[in-house]
Amino acid sequence: MSVTIRKGTKEDVPSAFQLVKELAIFEKAADILVNTPEKMSRDLDNNLFNFIVAEKDGHIIGISLYYFRYSTWKGKRLYMEDIIVTESHRGNGIGKLLFDGTVAIAKEMACTGMMWQVLDWNTSAVNFYRKYGTSFDDEWINCNLDF
Repeated sequence: MSVTIRKGTKEDVPSAFQLVKELAIFEKAADILVNTPEKMSRDLDNNLFNFIVAEKDGHIIGISLYYFRYSTWKGKRLYMEDIIVTESHRGNGIGKLLFDGTVAIAKEMACTGMMWQVLDWNTSAVNFYRKYGTSFDDEWINCNLDF
């Protein structure tokens, strides 16, 4: 399988959003998805996030969406919001290509590390991340405030 990993562009946003919708359904959260391709395009233009894509035969089959955050203790960090591989291509190493590509970007951008979240019930993802020597945090509680 010939897959290309490349930087995502504004033209890729509609395909990326389809993957976001697929993820929302997979995570049983489609009812709370409020993002749109238009919002994503605007936010990409405003440098709020970046993404890389996995492309096969001219079709986007996966993305890794990330942005940079700043830790008072550790400095610049890359936050990987999501890796999404379309269901029909899972289990073929696409996630590994996207994850490795995201790690390479973090190193290239002189980040001190990379952070992300994984649902505790997503055992295949948890096991995938374990292969990298990932530290899973039991101390911190995720918080959010929706507007």
